[in-house]
Formats: sequence, structure tokens, C-alpha cells
Amino acid sequence: MQVARWSCVAVLLWAASIGRSVAGDLLPPETPIPEAIDHYIGAQLADEEITPAPPADEATLVRRLTLDLVGRIPTVAEVAAYLQSSDPHKKELLIDRLMHSPGYVRYQAVATDAMLMGEQRGRLREYLQAAIAENRRWDQVFRELIDADESEPQRKGAAEYLKAHLNEPDVLTNEVSVDFFGVNISCAQCHDHPLVDDWRQDHFFGMKSFFNRTFQSEGFVAESAFGEVKFQTTAGETREASPVFLTGTTIDEPAWENLEEKQKAEKELFEKFKQEKKPPPPPEFSRRDQLADIALRPGEQDFFARSIVNRMWHRFYGYGLVMPLDQMHSANPPTHPDLLDWLTRDLIEHGYDLQRLVRGLMQSDTYARSSQWEGEGKRPWPDLFAVAQVKPLAPEQYATSLYLAACDPEQVAGDVPTEELEKRFEQIENRGRGLVDQFPPPGDQFQVSVTEGLLLSNNEKVSSELLAERDETLVGRLMQIDDRRQRVEAAVWNTLCRGPAEEEAAVLVEYLAAREDRPLEACRQMVWALLTSSEMRFNH
Repeated sequence: MQVARWSCVAVLLWAASIGRSVAGDLLPPETPIPEAIDHYIGAQLADEEITPAPPADEATLVRRLTLDLVGRIPTVAEVAAYLQSSDPHKKELLIDRLMHSPGYVRYQAVATDAMLMGEQRGRLREYLQAAIAENRRWDQVFRELIDADESEPQRKGAAEYLKAHLNEPDVLTNEVSVDFFGVNISCAQCHDHPLVDDWRQDHFFGMKSFFNRTFQSEGFVAESAFGEVKFQTTAGETREASPVFLTGTTIDEPAWENLEEKQKAEKELFEKFKQEKKPPPPPEFSRRDQLADIALRPGEQDFFARSIVNRMWHRFYGYGLVMPLDQMHSANPPTHPDLLDWLTRDLIEHGYDLQRLVRGLMQSDTYARSSQWEGEGKRPWPDLFAVAQVKPLAPEQYATSLYLAACDPEQVAGDVPTEELEKRFEQIENRGRGLVDQFPPPGDQFQVSVTEGLLLSNNEKVSSELLAERDETLVGRLMQIDDRRQRVEAAVWNTLCRGPAEEEAAVLVEYLAAREDRPLEACRQMVWALLTSSEMRFNH
């Protein structure tokens, strides 16, 4: 659908930019990231003669930022502090506070683990949490995941990325290509890609050659110095694949003398480390190291840098500059090619600092727009970014937010010391883990499932933990409030992070009054309705 919105000239310009260093008539490098974003998005909207949605109200913005950065809804105290502040830089201050909190490290590790591991999410979380806490740059993270050196404590857990698919080399080849370069080359495995001239069998098996010598030994990732990949073309020709990067660049390998002797020596070395139950050392010439080198080489690094820019944009804006995320090729140009070029150049020039990129993405006016379209005509295409996208919460976001919304607001009040408050947030995250696996990961065609509806309606854990009347719960707090309107106000603020509209308040007050003979049950039902509402389920 995106391609149809672009001229042949745009397609050719994008095709020309693949595999080269970004250049051209872009905004100066010293331009602040949010200014560059708003410039390029605004220029496209002006061309389309579309007036974008106004800024989101402040309570919505606090909720959006808190969910995106630390994976939970804000507390009543956090929203109130923001609304009461007159500081002209309060948005930037909020972003910095959230990004410097332990919750940022934990949640970004969760989100990045889900991005890289998919259905096997969780396996990289320990490694990523340490890496994000140290602000390791994305190129370093990539090297550590591909190298999988288990002899260094700093890299503990990094090998899980390769181990997840070592028994399926074809899958591993495509996963690495998708995760780090935004390219799905699986269609080029059996034949040249039928729709995209960029991808041929040589690319698939050339990428596979970087991993064909990798295997597991006593649970450790090991790599041999020997071994080739052969494949058969559609014409029936048998070829021996050389390591070839997506740009078409081939790796030259050293020639081996006395091959049989070297293979024998390597076999004895592997056996020695196997008996000692230690990770074997890498070969002198590691194909995986060569992949990391070439992917980050000037003139070759655009695939790597563009892909992570596009994925981070998608994570926070709800729609990629290139969609689908794994189809970054000449036949599928970005909606805003100059913006993607500028962000790519900026990321490279600042050493792949993802925290800097995230901060810039959060600070733009484009990010802060309302998700409600009240302009003329139909809602604009999502690739125009004229209106904020409504995003389903990730399982961890939803589970944590449910437990936080169901707790007594005094437990996370503004007068709780920061260190103690962060401990309580982590405890709430841990409680939510019991529900995480019950919610599906969000996709671009997400719909709330019947299974989820039944879970929230009938699950004993939901009833006993989220709707219990105890000192530390929301229901317990509400039962201490006699005035119905105040009770409604407290419930809505704690769950939806805003005050109730007059119509909402009137309906809920009437509901409580009609069930005056059973106030606890009425209170529980009101909280349940708020917790399971669509407004609670999405980041908007």
C-alpha cells in the first residue's frame, strides 16, 4: 500500500540510497532530533494539505510517555505533579526522569528482548538489562550477540540469541537478517526473490555462510574454522557459497595449508574444552566476527543503522517509516526517505547511542499529537503521522498496569522516598508476571481475543488480587470513601490516569447509588469495568 503512495522517482531515490552512506541535501547534522522529525513530517503534511491533530492533553501525554519508557501507567501523584507544574521544560524533565529510573532499564530490556526473540522472549532479558543499564551502544550489543563469547562475564546471557536457533541454520540466517538489517531473505532460499530484484540465492546462502560453522558444544556456542555451504540453483547448478553480505560484498578467507592436520588439531582442541566443560576459543578467522565487521563498516552500515532506527520509530510511534519492518528494500521505499536518512546519519555519527535516539523521538511534537482525529475528512493514513497511533499494550505493560491501577494510590504516593517507590514499582511488576503469558504480544492487526475476555471475566487470580478489599488495594481505599462522587473520582484517576468526564461521573455515581445495599460488590464491579476497558488496554 505504501508503494502506491510514492512516485517512481521516490522509489529510485530510495533504491540508490541502499548500501551506501547516507548523504544528500539533508538538514545540518547539528539539528536537534525532535526539530528534524517535525520538519520532515511537517513538510509531507504540507504537501498533502493536511492539518495535523492538536497536541494530546497533558494527562494523556504523561500516560503515553510513562508506558513507552518504563512500561507502566503513571501514578496519580505523577500525573498531578505534571499538571500542576508551570515549568516550560516539564516534558523534557519528565522524559529525563523516566529514562534515568530503574524502570526504564527493566522495561526497555523487556521490549528489546521481545523485538529480538519473538516467541522465545525472556531468554535475552538478563543480558539486555545489563547492557541498557550501561548504555552500551547498539553496535556493541550487536557484536556481543553475534560473537556469543561466553568467557566474558560482561556478556553473560548474550549467547542465548544464537542458541535459540542453532539447530535451525536457515531460520537463524533469516532471523539475524530480519532483526538487525530489516531484510527478510527467506524467499531467496529456494530461488531468487520473485518480486524484489535485490535478493538472490547468493544473498541467502552468502548470509548463511557466516553461521554454517557455528554449533553448540556442552551447551556453549562454538565455531569451527572449517566448513562450507553448498546449494543448488533453480537451473540445477550446484554452487559453493562464499560469505556474502546483503550489499553484495564478499569476504575473502585465508587459504589453509595442511588442512587435514589443522582439522585434526581443532578436533582435539574442541574435545579438550568439552571435557573441561569450558567454552572453546574462537578460530583465528571467525566468520561471525567478519559479519559484525562488515555490517558496521563505512559504506556498508546503512542496513544495520536504518533497521534499528525504523524499529525504534515503530516502537514509539506505532508505525514504521518502512512497513513491514522486515521489508527494507528498493521496491518498498520509506514514507519519509529524507527523515530516515537524517536519523540514520545522526545515529551513526553519535556512535549508535540508542538512548539519545529515544530521547529525541520522545521530545518531538509529532510524538505528542492527540490520537483523536477531529479534522476534516477521513482519518489520515498512519504513514503520514498526522495523528498519534493507538497502540495495544505489550503483555508486560498491561499486566503491570493492571496491578498498579488496582493498588491503593497511597502505596505509590508522591511523598514515598524515591528508592522505596522504585522498589514498590518492581514488586508490582513481579506480581504482574503471573498474568503476562495470558496476553498476546501486540501486532499490527491486533484485536482483543475472546480468551483474554474470558480470562478477565472469570479468572480467580483477577478477582482475588485485583479486586480484593485490603488496605493496600484500590477497592480497599475506595471503601473508606463515603462520598460517591469522590469514590468515582479516585477510581477513574487511579485506573485511567485522568479525571472522569461529567457524563462518566454521573453514570458511575448513579450505578453506585442503585447498589447501595451492596456497596463492596458495586465498588468491585466499577473497578473491574475500568480495568478491563479499552482505554486501559491501549496506549493512546
